[in-house]
Amino acid sequence: MKERGMVRFGSFLALALLLSAGCGSAGTVPSATKIGLVEFQKVFSDTTLGKKTLESLNSFIKNREALVELEEKELKRLQEDFTKQASVLSETAKREREEQFRRRAAEFQQKAGELSREVQEKQKEVQEGFREKADRAVAKVAQQLGLLVVFEKGRGAPVPYGDASLDITAKVIDEMNKATP
Repeated sequence: MKERGMVRFGSFLALALLLSAGCGSAGTVPSATKIGLVEFQKVFSDTTLGKKTLESLNSFIKNREALVELEEKELKRLQEDFTKQASVLSETAKREREEQFRRRAAEFQQKAGELSREVQEKQKEVQEGFREKADRAVAKVAQQLGLLVVFEKGRGAPVPYGDASLDITAKVIDEMNKATP
């Protein structure tokens, strides 16, 4: 969270410096500084690559959830078997079964934790990969339009609002869709 705040502060600082430079010495920065805004969440949800990425990620998550469910079913089966047989088992056999169940439950917890970490790592990897490609598309569109700076807008972004005339999101989506068959 601290890193996100630093990005916001850095974005506003860059904007302030850019605008103040435009007001300062003549000829260094155009008086009409060109700024763009992009909404990355919309880019993600509306591009072919974003949709494919989300589909792949959801498939990965479902696969991991299925593995956890199989283990959970096996644990429930072991517990049910133990409950059915508990009245006919000796005290020693009961203790052994209980210990076996505890070990399996601990293994299940560990495996569920590992699978959860795998999902989190995959999500991070996918998001970073998509963001790299989106950043390249933003840079290309910004260069084509002669923009000096592009800020992220949207919920939780450094710029929560900007005039619609500054928004280049649709152009970035088009650029990304051209690059992704």
